[in-house]
Amino acid sequence: MSELMRKTMVEQAALVKSGEVSAAELVEASIAAIEELNPSINAVVIPMFDMAREAVRGLRGDEAFCGVPMLLKDVVAEYAGSPMTEGSRYLEGYVSPRDSELVARYRRAGFIICGKTNSPEFASKPTTEPELYGPTRNPWDLSRSPGGSSGGAGASVACGMVSVSHANDGGGSTRVPAAACGLVGLKGTRGRNPTGPDYGDIGAHGLLSEHVVTRTVLDNALMLDVTAGPDIGAPYYPPPPARPFAEEVGIDPGRLRIAFSEEPVLSTEVAEDCKSAVREIAKLCEDLGHHVEEAKPLVDAGKYGKFFTTIWAGMVAWMIRDWERRTGRKPEPELFERHTWKMYSIDAETHPSDFILAMHDMHMFTREIAPFFENYDVLLTPTLTRPPPPLGWFDFDPKYPRQATERMEQFPRFTMIANITGQPAISLPLCWNDAGLPIGIHLMTRFADEATLFRIASQLETAKPWAHRWPEVN
Repeated sequence: MSELMRKTMVEQAALVKSGEVSAAELVEASIAAIEELNPSINAVVIPMFDMAREAVRGLRGDEAFCGVPMLLKDVVAEYAGSPMTEGSRYLEGYVSPRDSELVARYRRAGFIICGKTNSPEFASKPTTEPELYGPTRNPWDLSRSPGGSSGGAGASVACGMVSVSHANDGGGSTRVPAAACGLVGLKGTRGRNPTGPDYGDIGAHGLLSEHVVTRTVLDNALMLDVTAGPDIGAPYYPPPPARPFAEEVGIDPGRLRIAFSEEPVLSTEVAEDCKSAVREIAKLCEDLGHHVEEAKPLVDAGKYGKFFTTIWAGMVAWMIRDWERRTGRKPEPELFERHTWKMYSIDAETHPSDFILAMHDMHMFTREIAPFFENYDVLLTPTLTRPPPPLGWFDFDPKYPRQATERMEQFPRFTMIANITGQPAISLPLCWNDAGLPIGIHLMTRFADEATLFRIASQLETAKPWAHRWPEVN
């Protein structure tokens, strides 16, 4: 692998600024890495090499991240003139007519988009194994899942195709692959990043959040500084930060009140290596001077299954119906995967008032969670309920019809709470198990308080660094 692709986003930008490396050389190094590694990993499903080279020629040279290569997840983020499929046969042949605002902000900052990454159909699973493109493989073990739905993004950064890759998160879809691939993945506060001009609100009142996966906390914070802020016509936006997010990195967080839990808010079996990892990091936090105790929010779990299923099925069906309006193409069962069509069918069996009731229950669930953060600054848990599972683990099995659905619900059980409440949360690659697989640690804090997350995350990164770890990809 080119040493250039082992550099962080900040280091790559500095090399271009100093003149040691040209933007074109940096982009060619990324293209070479993709060509070398992608046959084993299958992270990049839409190469955009010629468009990347053309974009390099259009750089001014004074952009903050001039020439830094990155990838877009093939969901939501539109790049003018490039295909977008969202992992579905239904959208084959679609070409984006314009940039989304998020992509426009990447490009204005000097980032060069080299391709688009793999995702499950309509980002609807916590693994990345779409029928359209085939599975993305975890660089730490090619027989295992990289998580999802931003699994292509996670795998691309973990193996060194790029230093930063766009991701989005509707139930953990940024943090799940960050945990599975040994990266930093942040879900920002609801509304922190723009969703226009094609969307006002993505995923049922902001369930879905746009951001990236990176190797370091600083890169992650800097990227949020590049993109955060409302675009024209945004339906809502959280309170702006007191200072740039990158300035929070390295600041002493003070003595935080940290609650830790081995169990998710909604009870699910958790693998022992995930439990031992969170106990280890809880002890590290205590050694760093924080007040740490075992606790978790208490909620009415009985309502959760119904309202989340209604919202999630409604969101997938909305995506299909939205694309039907935009493309004029009629949805037919043969154009979709079994799981996607099932959710579309569930939506057809419900009534508009069911969705409103589900949203009401979601907001009441948020009100049950929020008071917990009056007593604690941070909730510390594992990111996932188990290490990265084998590819195929989420497949439908006719002998056990509910098994695939239950696994998809339980695997990201720690992460989806922050999507419901709109609070920021981050996954950090602080632990590895005996099999050499990354075990992510999840930190969640109160609404609009990314500053606390970046402070404690950078403190933990200094105390237990991870960026030197690289998988061996054959």
